[in-house]
Formats: sequence, C-alpha cells, structure tokens
Amino acid sequence: VEQVIEQADYLYGSGETEKLYRLLVQHKNSDDAELLWRLARASRDLAQLSSTSAEEKKQLTYDSLGYAKKALEKNESNSAAHKWYGICLSDVGDYEGIKTKIGNAIVIKEHFQRAIELNPKDATTIHLIGIWCYSFAEMPWYQRKIAATLFATPPTSTFQEALRYFHMAEEADPNFYSKNLLFLGKTYLKLNNKKMALLWLSKAKEYPAQTEEDKQVQKEALELLNSI
Repeated sequence: VEQVIEQADYLYGSGETEKLYRLLVQHKNSDDAELLWRLARASRDLAQLSSTSAEEKKQLTYDSLGYAKKALEKNESNSAAHKWYGICLSDVGDYEGIKTKIGNAIVIKEHFQRAIELNPKDATTIHLIGIWCYSFAEMPWYQRKIAATLFATPPTSTFQEALRYFHMAEEADPNFYSKNLLFLGKTYLKLNNKKMALLWLSKAKEYPAQTEEDKQVQKEALELLNSI
C-alpha cells in the first residue's frame, strides 16, 4: 500500500491525471482509507478534464462519492476522507438538482469543519468553507425559498464570513491556490472594496497556470480586472 501511495502522490504532483486514475482504480476494493480518498480525488480530477465525455463525467462523479464514503467508513478520523466526501457530495448535487444540493449543504459544511479539526493547517479545506459561505451569501431569492422549505433554520452566510475563511487559508499556506486569490478578489468586489479587489485579482491573474483550472482562473481574473 505504501508503495502505491508513494507512486500515486508522485503522479498527482506531476499532473498525470489519467495514469493516476488507472493506478488507483485497480485498488478500488482496498480497505485502506489513504488509498480510497486518493482514488476519490483521482476520479473527480478525471471527471473535471475537458476531454472526458458527459456520460463518463457523471459516472466518475458518482464513483468518487462512493470511494470517499468507503474511505470514511474505514477511518472516521481521516481528515482527507472528510474533505473529499464533502467535495464529492457537492459534485453529485449538480446532477440531482438544486433541492438536493441545498439539502446536502449542511452535511458538506460539517465534513469540511471536521476535516479542519483533524488537520487545522489544511488550507484547501479552509478555502472550501470560504466557498460554501460565498455561495450562501450570493444565493438568489428563489433558492432561499427552497432552503426555507427544507430547514427550520436554513443555512445562511455573509461575504464577510467568506472573506475571513479565504484570508485564513492564505495564512495557513500563502499563495497555495489560484482560486483562493480569485475569490479574495471577488469577495472584496462584493463588499465594494475596489482597492483590495484589484490587489487580489492581479495576484490571481499572475499566478503561474499549471492546470486547466488555473487557466480558467486567470481568464476570469482578467475579465473582472477589465470590468473594474
């Protein structure tokens, strides 16, 4: 198992998404939480590629949730298993409609918070809670109505709260993720602080693009900078 994990981490670091998936999917019946959450992540990464067909995307999205769930069952105190379970559950919501997505929101946030309790230095999970807060702060009225029918007290948040998490993520690991820089800029825009928005959007635009997501972030940052 240790050898496979070592190989998997090397492939992940090299951005070898397809190779990584092929390596790990051979171990889908494993009882090792460390292998299983990595397989969940690899399945999701493969689903995110633009070369993956819509049908495969959907299958991989549901598979990744299954692997993350199994990882949690095998080891409830594995921080990464909580984090990837939350991420994969959110992805599945894209296929099951807004009602399910909102219904899952509280569970998703609980798993992110548990992941941070287990690993307080994990900047990505702190960033994800920031995204969660941002989504609820930005939620349109018709979705709020759905939320109100699903919960006695529906989940709410503010852009200030989102901002706090994005800054906490930067403090935990400065410059770790292009999307965190982008969302710092976007949140400052929502709070009408153009000076700070310009600062963070410029950082996002200049971030060295290594993945498809980084390129998308650069593009969005540039569009927002041009609109200010």
